Amino acid sequence: MITLNARPESVDFSPERSALIVVDMQNAYASVGGYLDLAGFDVSATRPVIENINIAVAAARKAGMLIIWFQNGWDDQYVEAGGPGSPNYHKSNALKTMRKRPELQGKLLAKGGWDYELVEELKPQAGDIVLPKPRYSGFFNTPLDSLLRSRGIRHLVFTGIATNVCVESTLRDGFFLEYFGIVLEDATHQAGPAFAQQAALFNIETFFGWVSDVQTFCSALAPQKLVNIA
Repeated sequence: MITLNARPESVDFSPERSALIVVDMQNAYASVGGYLDLAGFDVSATRPVIENINIAVAAARKAGMLIIWFQNGWDDQYVEAGGPGSPNYHKSNALKTMRKRPELQGKLLAKGGWDYELVEELKPQAGDIVLPKPRYSGFFNTPLDSLLRSRGIRHLVFTGIATNVCVESTLRDGFFLEYFGIVLEDATHQAGPAFAQQAALFNIETFFGWVSDVQTFCSALAPQKLVNIA
């Protein structure tokens, strides 16, 4: 067991019985020309997040933690996205952007396309798990819960984009399923203004989980080594 300093209090967990979750680090969410950028969201601050995720992933992998990568999106005909009878059809900013800009139809969050792919700097390795997900929460219509329970995993460490949407949604669902959720705040980024990040972190540390950072996480896993955070 290791002790991770976090807010509102420290958390004890076993790395071998824990997973690092990387949420939706796709071109759609982190790259200029991706869906969020085209929909009018600021993605200019995502480079440090990518670097910090790489640091956290390397430390977690070395400590024996399972690494799970999520990719959010749908088939290229958007059947999985739901039609007009689905609230997702009306609230998804990707779907709304394509309706406003028909030339983008079939390009945003479509499996097999550049927008859907993980950013070039982040590479899953053998032994990692890569899961597609059709909605904000990584537990909805995916085998995540079964994969975790079969390995005896109860602690989930979250990184990725967006803190206030898919990260928080997955952590909340995990809370209801009796998982302990921890967010590394400097390895996440919000969709929207800065206050959305702070509001999401407040919700998480107050009601649903814990908040720490990459340096503290890496130091807890390997306290004898100094980790340089970009």
